[in-house]
Amino acid sequence: QVQLVESGGGLVQAGGSLRLSCAASGSIFTINAMGWFRQAPGKQRELIAEISSGDTTYYEGSVKGRFTISRDSNKNTWYLQMNVLKPEDTAVYICYAGARTSTSSLSPIMNYWGQGTQVTVSK
Repeated sequence: QVQLVESGGGLVQAGGSLRLSCAASGSIFTINAMGWFRQAPGKQRELIAEISSGDTTYYEGSVKGRFTISRDSNKNTWYLQMNVLKPEDTAVYICYAGARTSTSSLSPIMNYWGQGTQVTVSK
């Protein structure tokens, strides 16, 4: 059983900040990458931020300089600090991890998803 539980969403005014957390538990042995997608109604899901096991990071262009992803490998937990939030950031944010549930290096890396958390930014 693999479970990703995320929290930290909410309602915030433009210019405010939120910090999202995602914690993985269960039979995860190796996390290769982790991050967040977001999806607004009627729009495609887009990758917002990602951090690899080697701490290489990726940010979608519109969030660069405002969002910071970090991780705590000992806790299998990662965070998305979101600053200077804008109304266009409003979406459901879904954390994910690419991980092996087996100790075998030949096993595939599977994607796991959190339940999603709503971020709403008002003007």
